[in-house]
Amino acid sequence: MLRQELARAREARYETLMRVVMEPLHRYLLRRADAGAVDDILAETMLVLWRRLEDVPGLGADPKIDPDDVLPWCYGVARGCLTNAHRAERRRLRLVERLTRTAPPPVPGPEPGEADHAELHATLGTLGALDREVVLLWAWEGLPPRAIAEATGLTPNAVSIRLHRTKKKLASLLDRKNGAHAGHGTGEGRSNR
Repeated sequence: MLRQELARAREARYETLMRVVMEPLHRYLLRRADAGAVDDILAETMLVLWRRLEDVPGLGADPKIDPDDVLPWCYGVARGCLTNAHRAERRRLRLVERLTRTAPPPVPGPEPGEADHAELHATLGTLGALDREVVLLWAWEGLPPRAIAEATGLTPNAVSIRLHRTKKKLASLLDRKNGAHAGHGTGEGRSNR
């Protein structure tokens, strides 16, 4: 009887956790993976969260969960599952390439009705993987440096430094691509009086 009660309590904690993290994790994965793979990676993430339910920080016996306490750790789990999926996809592509001696298929463009941010994505592609992940967690997921640190395994100070340098680098690269010059234009910010 006690075993069944413990199992029910665990299931209830998991369901509560899922209600809090499912949508943010789905958005996180949509921005980083092929749309056809998102559901599989999300399912793998949910499985890991079920297996490691006792390890989730901020998830106690209390039925109320603060997303700020659990999401960074869950983003870290999703990031690991995403990395595994990318690794598996690369292995699959290498195998197909060896078997058929053809190049991998081209990367699809934006979906109909979706804004084309090719220039931004190309600029993001010039960043290192960790810098890109830090800036995307900040910009797309709205995480503060403390939460980004938990998701990436960096210190909050290292995240703040990387974020500052990466934003500066992105602005410079985008300005160069658009032909804009950094700084103020002549007469800008000056009074005509």
